[in-house]
Amino acid sequence: MKERRRRLVGTVTSDKMEKTVVVVVERHYRHALYEKVVRAAKKYMAHDENGDCHVGDKVQIVETRPHSRRKRWSVEEILERAV
Repeated sequence: MKERRRRLVGTVTSDKMEKTVVVVVERHYRHALYEKVVRAAKKYMAHDENGDCHVGDKVQIVETRPHSRRKRWSVEEILERAV
């Protein structure tokens, strides 16, 4: 069976909570009427079991079962460390 969970790539903006990071995912799309490229961003709270992620890291998050009221994503891997 194919893996149906969604995966997103974003940047960690907060790591102040225990086992949780806030990831901002940006997307670009063309406006339907004006055809201008629009930049939109959305924040996701993701579960980080070991606390490896820090602010500025580029991470891949994957959709999981609910961990809490607002946390439905989990950090799958760290793609790039912050300098």
